[in-house]
Order: sequence, then structure tokens, then C-alpha cells
Amino acid sequence: MRFERLESIAGSVVKSTLDSLPPVIRDEAADCTIEFSEMDALLDIEPDLDPDLLGLFEGNARCDPLPAAPDEMPRIRLFLDNLWHDCEGDLKTFREEVRITLLHELGHYLGLDEDQVEALGLA
Repeated sequence: MRFERLESIAGSVVKSTLDSLPPVIRDEAADCTIEFSEMDALLDIEPDLDPDLLGLFEGNARCDPLPAAPDEMPRIRLFLDNLWHDCEGDLKTFREEVRITLLHELGHYLGLDEDQVEALGLA
């Protein structure tokens, strides 16, 4: 499936997921940029990334000091090509994996570590 179509589908999932959050968490999430990326395109630029990543939180978490530089600004990247391949082209599974990956990375933004995110069923 073309990236633009995956981006459209993922955008709809992200919006509905954020809209479903409790207001206090939704307000916190509003400060974190959410981007859609293609892992294949990034590996040449950022070769240290795990090529199988589905999502990535970067920058300062909510519990960290306020960002002092652009690279400290919080952002979540969802790797749509990896998500699509991981779902073996199943649209229903893709939508669910986008939702789970978004919530997983949002958990990191809110200060949860990998074990805490997993305990919430978001691994």
C-alpha cells in the first residue's frame, strides 16, 4: 500500500485514539508532536535505528525539564512501513497496531519505562 494511504489511515487512528483519552492525558499529549515516517527512508540518515522499530519516542519526557533545544522537543514517530509489514497487509490489524504503538510511545512521553508500558498491555 502507498505511504500516503497508510498516512491517511494512521492519521485517522491517531485522531480517534487521542480523542478517546481522558481530558487530562489528552491535554498532556497535545504537547508531543506525532510524525509518520518510513523506516526504509530513515536508515540511510539514521543507521543506528533498529530497522524493525514500529514506533519511537524522542526528546524530553513530560517529567523532564522543559526542552532547551529543538532536539529535546518531544515527538513520537510511527514507522508506517514497518507497521504495515508487521501486520502482513491486514488493514484491521494495522489500525490496531497503530493505536497500540501510539499509546506505547505516549506512555514513554508521560514518563513510563518499558516495563510499566508493558504492564498496561501496550507492548
